[in-house]
Formats: sequence, C-alpha cells, structure tokens
Amino acid sequence: MKIILRATLALATLVAASASQPRTGAQVADRAQRLHREAFVFDAHLHFLDRFFYLGQNAGQRYEDGQVDLPRLKEGGVDAFFLSLFVQEEYYPGRFETKQTLRLIEAAREQIERNRDAIEIALTAGDIERINRQGRIAAVLDLEGGFDLDGDLAVLRSLYKLGLRGAQLPAHNWANEFADSCCAPKKWNGLNERGRAVIREMNRLGMVINISHAADETIAQAIETSRDPLVATHHGLRSFNNIPRTMPEDLLRKLAAKGGVIGFHIGNEFHNRKMYEWLTASRGQPFWDTSAVAKKVAGKSIEEIDQMEKAGYPSHGSNAPDELRWTVDEWFAVVDRAIELVGEDHVALGTDFDGGPTPPRGMRDVRDLAMLTEAMLKRGYSEQRIRKFLGGNLLRVFRQITEKKQGQ
Repeated sequence: MKIILRATLALATLVAASASQPRTGAQVADRAQRLHREAFVFDAHLHFLDRFFYLGQNAGQRYEDGQVDLPRLKEGGVDAFFLSLFVQEEYYPGRFETKQTLRLIEAAREQIERNRDAIEIALTAGDIERINRQGRIAAVLDLEGGFDLDGDLAVLRSLYKLGLRGAQLPAHNWANEFADSCCAPKKWNGLNERGRAVIREMNRLGMVINISHAADETIAQAIETSRDPLVATHHGLRSFNNIPRTMPEDLLRKLAAKGGVIGFHIGNEFHNRKMYEWLTASRGQPFWDTSAVAKKVAGKSIEEIDQMEKAGYPSHGSNAPDELRWTVDEWFAVVDRAIELVGEDHVALGTDFDGGPTPPRGMRDVRDLAMLTEAMLKRGYSEQRIRKFLGGNLLRVFRQITEKKQGQ
C-alpha cells in the first residue's frame, strides 16, 4: 500500500511532465515507472540550494546545467528530501561558518516561499505526509558543514528554531572543536565532551544526527552516545572503495543495531575503485582533500569567498570515459552488500545530486531516479524492499527522531 497518497492532480501533472521530457538514457519499463510513481521517494541528500544561491537562479525553473531543480524533482518522483545547506571549507578559516549557515537558511526559505505551490519546509514526518497529500514536495533542512566550529549549544538551538532539523557532526572535511572528520587531521580521536553534549542536545531537540564525513572513531562514539538512531545521509562501503569517506562494515552493523540508516551516494567516486583512481590521478589529489584551503582564502572577506565559490557552479560530475562508469546495476551491488550485512530496513537513497557526483552510466540527474527502481526489479527486489529503500526506511527514522516527546 502506498506510504503517502498524492493528490490526483499532482500525480497527473507528474506523469504529463515525465512524458514530455525526451530521455537520452535507457527507457524505463512501464512496471518500474508505475511503481516509482506510486512509491514514496525520500532522498537523504540533495544539493538543491547551492547553485541557486551562487548564481541567483530560481529553483522553480528548469536549467540546462546542473542536476536538481523543481521540474526535475517532480519528474524524478521525489516526494521529500534533505535539503543540504552546504557550508564549504573556504568559510571556516575566517570563522564565517555560522554566518554562512544563516545566509543559506534564509536563501532556502526565500526559494521555497517563491515556489510555495510546489514545495514546503517540513519539520516532522507528519509535515511530510501533509505536504505530500497537498501534491507538493517536502524539504528538510540539513546542514552539511559546521554550524559553529566551537559547537556552541545556543547556536544549535537558534538554528533549530529557524527550521534546521539535521546537522553533520564534523565540519565537512575539516577539523572542529568537538568532532573529528574523516578527512582532516584528528584532534580528539573521535568526540570530546563538547561533542557528546552536542549529541545529547540534538537528541533532546529532535534533530537528525548526520554522521556522513565523520571519522570512524566519531561514528562509533556517536552511536554509543546517542539515544536516537543516526543517519549517514550520503555514504558508501569501504569494502568497495577503501577511502576514509566510506564506512567499514563493523560500523554499519553498529549503526543498524541502533536503528539507523545509511544513504547511498550516487557517485561513482565513492564506490567504483577504478573511477576513484582515475579521478585522483586527473586532479592530482583525492576529491576530499582541503589541505590548501586555508592558504587560498587567507585574508579574504566573505563576499570574496562567495565569488570564489560561484566559479564552481553549476557543479558537474567528472568527464571520465563512459567505460569507467558503473551501470546502475553494478552500483546496486553496494546496496546488496549492505542488505546482506544488516538487512533491508537500514538502507536508503542519498544521491548527492548537484554536489558533484558522477552518476552511473546512462543516468543524467535526479529526473532519472526511476532507473534505480527498474534496476531493483531486475535484481529481483520485492516491491516492499524497493519502497523501503526509496524512502520508507528514512521516513521511519525521521519520524522516530522528530515526533518523540521533547526532552524524552
């Protein structure tokens, strides 16, 4: 049975919009299209805002470049998503991270208000269901980066009041004063006492603790400290690609034992070892390396940093040869392995579209998500398992976190 009922008019609009857009990749079979339209699709990580923030664009319009906008989200059948508020490392050395977080929240609210007939901010799972019944898309504000490098709990509470419902513990690929990142020199061997206080306060408020970009020690200690399940919004498995941005299988088991969910990144860079090696060789460094950032932005104002960041948008995947890119079916081998380890209740979609991923061969952007549904059917997934992966598991955890009695 469908998890969330869409309005009939919205469904008709979606079907018509999908039919009107020519496909450049493989055609999706009727059964897959039908199941995808009926299923509740909840993406744990989308860069919906960055391009519009830096380029002054309207999220309600279709653009030739980029991977996410409202027309594409509708065509991709997306019902809800974690709207990533991405505070890049360039804002950290000058201690602009909190100011940039506030600017992004304001920009997200402005974009959503401008397109309020199509999208609304959701604070709880109940909000998501209400917004979907109205035929609109639900956006959950989730911070990718440091809300405050010092971990000030008053700042965290203020951001919560502004609508933030999820935040990463580490400051992206950078050190902060309470939690180690996967991809920066370790300071605390995981969490310090301030980091544990941040977790306890997020539990009390009812905020999603996002452990993507965290060091292994941080993940393990966060799982142990938190009363609530945790979410790795856009991740991979280290058994496929031995890089610090992926998760060891023992930590995945601990995450699942706590009731948490891992969202799988759509990019070849995370899972496909050959693709990662090609990309590293072509760039001369791993894709997460931010060691030169401090020198690059020394003495620059926040407006000057904005102009630097603007040059990187729209953000595309790499121009790797097609033969290096996995197919969608090959990509699902990663999800299969996770299900083999922890079962079907702890896996989710966390694409990172418009965050620079190189999607599987034949997939253009978020409008092609039905290709995943077709691949799951071909692999023999039951409709129940497909629905859990596409959104049911993430909604369950989001409900558990956001709809408990505050202070519990």
